[in-house]
Amino acid sequence: MSISDVAGLARDVRGEGLPVVQLHGLSSSRRREDLTGSDLTAGQPGLEVLRYDARGHGASPGSVDPGDYTWPALARDLRGQLDEVFGDRPVHGVGRSMGTATLLTAAVEQPWRFASLTLAIPPTAWEWRREQGRIYELGARQVERWGVARWSELTLQPPTSPAIDPDGPVTIPDVTDDWLPAAFRGAAVTDLPAREAVSRLSMPVLLLAWPEDASHPLEVARELAGLLPAAQIEVAHSPAEVARWPEKVGAFIRAADNL
Repeated sequence: MSISDVAGLARDVRGEGLPVVQLHGLSSSRRREDLTGSDLTAGQPGLEVLRYDARGHGASPGSVDPGDYTWPALARDLRGQLDEVFGDRPVHGVGRSMGTATLLTAAVEQPWRFASLTLAIPPTAWEWRREQGRIYELGARQVERWGVARWSELTLQPPTSPAIDPDGPVTIPDVTDDWLPAAFRGAAVTDLPAREAVSRLSMPVLLLAWPEDASHPLEVARELAGLLPAAQIEVAHSPAEVARWPEKVGAFIRAADNL
């Protein structure tokens, strides 16, 4: 049986107020977000925030099946978490990279579940996705050869976007040697829903992006901003602007709840 059919993702719920679910990126986790200061709802009052480690990430169980890490599979996990924690209450979704893709996939399937979406640094998609898939497959083979820690050391590159702090903490993927190749391969074969399906989403959307990052192209964020009828986009050009993202996310969610 696929591990995706087994409950038990590691999660926590903090605060009181508007229901929010927050999703991390590929190879990250709640712990890694805390270490790197990339928690998008940190310090925001009036929010009841569900965070969980995605399948095979952090403290959650994983598998060696790439199918468990595609965005539709992760969207099924998300729906299960929402059922258990929030029942049928509409939630405000907040995601980063893979988390953004998971939210969009789930929202296309069940738009009524989301009162708003905050989509940070969307990953490659559509015509931008093919080359990224080849990079993930290469990464999977390298991890199989070297292990996660050695792979991280050998492939470490300085950030290309001026919005990423070059002096920020350096962390390795929070995924085991056994599971990271499958996670990479699952990411390599998945993509966002079709543009037409995305364009039918009517909830308020906040897009957060930065320039000069090939894994999170500004072009994709701008494409989504044009497709989503109730979207606004914020582009950060410095670490100081990125540091203000949690404040912007909190204000956006509170405003969206009053619409």
